[in-house]
Amino acid sequence: MINWEELKHIHVIRKLEEILAQWFSTEIFFVDERGQVRNFDPLDRQREFKNPISATLLPKEKGRELILNFMKEANEKIFGSDQAHLVIPGPSGAEQVVVSRIAIGNDFFGSVIAYSIIEKDIPADARAKAIAKIEALGLDGEAFAAALGKLKVLSGGERKYFYELVDLVAQEIVTFHTEISKREERITALNTELGHRYRYDQMIGKSKPMQELYGMLDKIKNSDSTVLVQGENGTGKELIARAIHYNSARKDLPFVTVNCSAFNENLLDSELFGHVKGAFTGAIKDKKGLFEAANKGTLFLDEIGDMTLTMQVKLLRVLQEGTLLPVGGTGQIKVDVRVVAATNKDLKEMIEQGQFREDLYYRINVINLVVPSLRNRKEDIPILVDHFVAEGCKEKKVKPKILAKRAMEKILDYPWPGNIRELQNEIERLIVLSGDEDKVAAELLSPRIREFGEATKVQGVRVAGKLKDALEELEKTMIREGLKRTNWNKSRLAKELGISRAGLIMKVEKYGLDKRKLARSGEEAA
Repeated sequence: MINWEELKHIHVIRKLEEILAQWFSTEIFFVDERGQVRNFDPLDRQREFKNPISATLLPKEKGRELILNFMKEANEKIFGSDQAHLVIPGPSGAEQVVVSRIAIGNDFFGSVIAYSIIEKDIPADARAKAIAKIEALGLDGEAFAAALGKLKVLSGGERKYFYELVDLVAQEIVTFHTEISKREERITALNTELGHRYRYDQMIGKSKPMQELYGMLDKIKNSDSTVLVQGENGTGKELIARAIHYNSARKDLPFVTVNCSAFNENLLDSELFGHVKGAFTGAIKDKKGLFEAANKGTLFLDEIGDMTLTMQVKLLRVLQEGTLLPVGGTGQIKVDVRVVAATNKDLKEMIEQGQFREDLYYRINVINLVVPSLRNRKEDIPILVDHFVAEGCKEKKVKPKILAKRAMEKILDYPWPGNIRELQNEIERLIVLSGDEDKVAAELLSPRIREFGEATKVQGVRVAGKLKDALEELEKTMIREGLKRTNWNKSRLAKELGISRAGLIMKVEKYGLDKRKLARSGEEAA
């Protein structure tokens, strides 16, 4: 079933309705498969109608009954036809109405009804009959005649564009329903799929990148080799390091962490390797370094890319020889430590720039693990959301909550530059703001998430100037955004747009939207 309520949030559909209202004074109605109008509330006395006849008849009870019954009959006609749209006489017999089919395969979901237009001048006798019919219902015939006179007579070319725009509304509804159905199926599959591991210690994920990561962790758990974990901020690199340690033979021995960017060079030297009494001002007694504290266990060096070249030399010596020299000390200390390093920086680029030692890079990069960003493992988002909601509600001692479907859709659409850490913080915020509500509404999402994507959708469609130019502008924008959304899959996009692949390719050439051409011109192509 189509979620008719959600259609009012679809920017392209809203814009198409605005264009049809501005250019043709036309009202757009959505009618479901049972003939019920879904975007018109008969009790809404505040609604402003764009169509003169709608504005004249719909506020009146008899007028509403006339038009709503007509729409039910029009819906039955398009259901019984094999055409994409029908042009039929309106309820008075003088005006015309366009009815466009909403269907996916053999499944009929309803229609889009554009009410109303005039295709050619109305003969005097036909006009008189229409007015008489309206008056027979006890409605104001004079007001109806005036409304009829306000409708613009469309030329042949205008009629063609009008039909295309109405069909485009129906196609957008189909596209929206198809995408939501796919998303719901994906979420359902993720929630019901059995037999696949989606946890590895505190890490959560069923996606292919995470399954590959779990496989690598299984392979290296019996090894003492140095590991380099790479990934963006917030992806959970420390969780990877902990998983490596607690699944290894060293699991019962110390796991020690240090953030290399949190100390200057001198402090980091003392922190890692220790110091002896009197080595510097304030060194009032001997202090063991973190390497000694982690002896026989694992030392996690986070943000190793922020370590100075001098410290890199000292670290390399410990890794190669297994010995260290405390600050101010004279005797070497033997240690047995497995090192897991992590960074969000491109160490190869730093090597080229002389900021990171190449010999240290190869020493720490014996085993390389890349943690995928959250935007590249969106299949895991519903699972992570469920986990964070459950944990957050338990921690704050509130009753369990669920996210509204639209809130989850917005979360899935957002690219999460802060990755899992950002998602966790957002869920914690939602739990607090939702108070006693069982369902977390989309309106509570942070503005950056709630409003994401609006700026990249079709904005500011002009409603003045030549109709052909404006329609081509809209068509170009939809194709460009569709190509990006489908990762340049023309077959998929052609199916979404309801045109042939050859027709899409011709339009891509016409508007200069070929991926290679965009890349050469410097425009973003992905």
